[in-house]
Amino acid sequence: MLSASDLAGRLAQHAEAVCRHYLSAGRRAGNYWLVGDVGNNQGRSLYVHLVGPRAGRWTDAATGQFGDLLDLVRETRGLVDFRDVAEEAHHFLSLPRPEPVSSRTTDAHNSPPVERPTAERARRLFRMTQPLAGTLADSYLRERGILRGSRHAALRFHPSCYYRDLVTGRTTSYPALIAAVTDAAGAITGIHRTYLSSALGPNGVGKAKLDDPRRALGGLLGNAVRFRFPVNASVTVLAAGEGLETMLSLSHVLPGLPIAAALTANHLAAFRFPPGCQRIYIAADADAAGRHGIEGLSRRAQECGILPLVMSPELGDFNEDLRWLGPDQMTASLRLQLTPEDAVTFLP
Repeated sequence: MLSASDLAGRLAQHAEAVCRHYLSAGRRAGNYWLVGDVGNNQGRSLYVHLVGPRAGRWTDAATGQFGDLLDLVRETRGLVDFRDVAEEAHHFLSLPRPEPVSSRTTDAHNSPPVERPTAERARRLFRMTQPLAGTLADSYLRERGILRGSRHAALRFHPSCYYRDLVTGRTTSYPALIAAVTDAAGAITGIHRTYLSSALGPNGVGKAKLDDPRRALGGLLGNAVRFRFPVNASVTVLAAGEGLETMLSLSHVLPGLPIAAALTANHLAAFRFPPGCQRIYIAADADAAGRHGIEGLSRRAQECGILPLVMSPELGDFNEDLRWLGPDQMTASLRLQLTPEDAVTFLP
């Protein structure tokens, strides 16, 4: 049986055929295959390189997931053991298929640029940002009731952040709220971008009018955007959830509680617990994917001897609670959901 790298290389030689077989809901656009996600739903968040030195490499811009075609086979088929993944790949490679579409060759003066690893690109982008206070991104958060966003070192502003349309290939730039994704040691592994409109709308500053105004870059799996995490210290109690604004809203009324935004339900389920963790409050999300994330994280917490406790908003999410009910009513609701000792410690 071929090794994992050999199998991935063989699959990459037939990248478009792999995509047509496993991601049939997508379509080719230039040198990419576009589809909604690894579940083969319609959309264009996930893109696969079909030609060139990165043929077979894929990224889901909405979730930050990435990998090679062997990873794609595993995800689309819901497989766990490598033996099963390898057998599926061997089976695909034995199927008859049309000749791959030839690509335009490049000469030494027209060779594609070498791409940096995504985590390195994420760190480089974060270094190019500026402090949040007084910027368009600060206004964006303030209009959503999040008044102390500039106090979080994880949040920065980029006045002209690169954006590429995955269908047309057209590139432009927008101002963006940038959030650093870090591991348990505090090292930046990725970033999350919220592209903003520079024009004021009826509700003030809003997201840019794009199909996907939120994009991630780098390593999200197991990591998170972290607020109020102490440096080089154990964390016994924390809250974790999906959305950036949801978790910032919780941080607004629970200013002393370490809080983690995993950004998607799948990444929430895979969040790595910090050393010393005893209790984790999980911010509820009402949709099916959100329930999957809660259940996955709760199960893993129990297996690690950590007590999982679910916190639920009164309205659709905690940002709606903060904006429409106000911080006082939100605080009163959360007081009933925290343990007595945590209510004393973390609520004002």
